[in-house]
Amino acid sequence: MQVTVAATQFACTDNREQNLATAERTIRAAAAQGANVILIQELFETPYFCKDHDQRYFSLARTIEENPAVAKFRALARELNVVLPASVYEREGNAFYNTVAIIDADGSNLGIYRKAHIPESPGYHEKFYFSPGDTGFKVWKTRFGTIGVAICWDQWFPESARAMALLGAEILFYPTAIGAEPQDTSIDSRDHWQRAMQGHAASNIMPLVASNRIGTEKGERWSVTYYGSSFIADHTGALVKQADRTTESILTAKFDLDAIRDYRNAWGVFRDRRPEHYGPLLTLDGHTRK
Repeated sequence: MQVTVAATQFACTDNREQNLATAERTIRAAAAQGANVILIQELFETPYFCKDHDQRYFSLARTIEENPAVAKFRALARELNVVLPASVYEREGNAFYNTVAIIDADGSNLGIYRKAHIPESPGYHEKFYFSPGDTGFKVWKTRFGTIGVAICWDQWFPESARAMALLGAEILFYPTAIGAEPQDTSIDSRDHWQRAMQGHAASNIMPLVASNRIGTEKGERWSVTYYGSSFIADHTGALVKQADRTTESILTAKFDLDAIRDYRNAWGVFRDRRPEHYGPLLTLDGHTRK
């Protein structure tokens, strides 16, 4: 199967409807370029509100059924015959999650993934807003291949990518919101961020798509300038396409999933795994105890 994927990036404003309109415009443009699976950045409906602790932002959360972005993406997916992972702020009862809804090309919602790894650092105070996800890592059989989707901080954990690969993913997708470290602007982790995910693509022998936001967003205490630099890596981890740090962008790349599957099978990394020796991965400190 030949599949064209798209990574996108744009700046978000304080106007939720405007951000949704920008996402729609971006999706339509990517579909016009032949994209079958289009990735929009993390929490695109609003500025990245996790820069501060502010209880007012809980009001942004919606149930999946009530979320206007999910409804819009379902209609767009059906109209354009594209797959759309939608990153949203989910409320379910009294719980709040950083969630992706997987919209298939017929407009159906195949299910949700709730972000497993929740960061807490200056400018990235997600533990205040989100509970750790309870879905586990998942994959979805879409019209355009079996995809795995994880979210931002998940991308630093190779276990996330490997779990999705073991479940049968053929392409990995990561919506993200990463930028400068506001407590120390001398830190530039852009290349580190990319190399971590390029390693996931190489180790699991499957393409990877990452979509980030651009622009500077100011909070009460911290301001963050986002890296942009959205990219697509091939199944060897090589960068195929990369955006710059500041420009609204759409990147596309075509992959032959059947040829990549044959390459992956021949490489033997899944054949030669030794899960019986991976017990330390199931602990925090590496020590198993009886």
